[in-house]
Amino acid sequence: MAQTRGLRQRIKSVHSIRQITKTMEMVATSRLKRAQDRVVAARPYAAALADVIADLYSPDLAERFALLRQPGPGGIKKVALVVITSNRGLCGAFNTNLIREGRRRMQELEAEGAAVDLHLVGKKGIGYFKFAGRTPAVQRTDIGDKPTSAHAVELVSALMHAFEIGTLDAVEVVFAKFNSAMSTPATVQRILPVTPPKAGERKGPVPFYILKPSAEAILERLLPLYVQNEMYRALVETAAAEHGARRTAMKNATDNAGDILDILRRTYNRARQAQITQEIAEIVGGAEAQTG
Repeated sequence: MAQTRGLRQRIKSVHSIRQITKTMEMVATSRLKRAQDRVVAARPYAAALADVIADLYSPDLAERFALLRQPGPGGIKKVALVVITSNRGLCGAFNTNLIREGRRRMQELEAEGAAVDLHLVGKKGIGYFKFAGRTPAVQRTDIGDKPTSAHAVELVSALMHAFEIGTLDAVEVVFAKFNSAMSTPATVQRILPVTPPKAGERKGPVPFYILKPSAEAILERLLPLYVQNEMYRALVETAAAEHGARRTAMKNATDNAGDILDILRRTYNRARQAQITQEIAEIVGGAEAQTG
């Protein structure tokens, strides 16, 4: 009797958990669609910016813009490493992969002799590096899974200024690249200095531009926009990847709960059958004892 009662309680508990994980899966699926739309909308603008900068770039113009300044003979001495994670868990190994990639890149830079300033976005990354004894230069928990271009500007403006005055040699971002809901690899991208385009990198014919007032004036406006947009893309891709990882994790949890329920129900049915058989045997034995 006690065994069947315990099994009923476990079945009820697992069934409740399965309902919760199923609901979270549905919520993550709906949010993933909106986040994926933001990623798709951001990519053409980024590609257009990169193409225009590639077409306007020339070595003599590059010497006039600090954002195009490449590391000198001494190499990179100071790097700002922006690590983007989520504020919430229940998304499998999503945050673990991002933190591991951030640690790997930080150790790699420090092994090369560079000093690293951590700029952390998301509670999970902040909590880990606090536990590891690394004090961040900046930490943000207010962005969440709905980043805006204003958030990107806030994150990158101070970094661009520090790079322009020479207190930073590079800015790198660790984020989750959204290839699909099932493929969100942790990625490191250097957004400063802006990498000069390589010959033959552009696909298709080069358009003819009428430059007014000048290529220099246009680049002066486009370069900050390009860096801000790269940060925005990192934020929206990580947000979409988070929802994809949570949907996958909750689907796996729901499927596992269903498997456990099947096992528990079979075990309960066997225990109940054994209990009924025992009760029948006791009744028959009692009846035979009375007639005997």
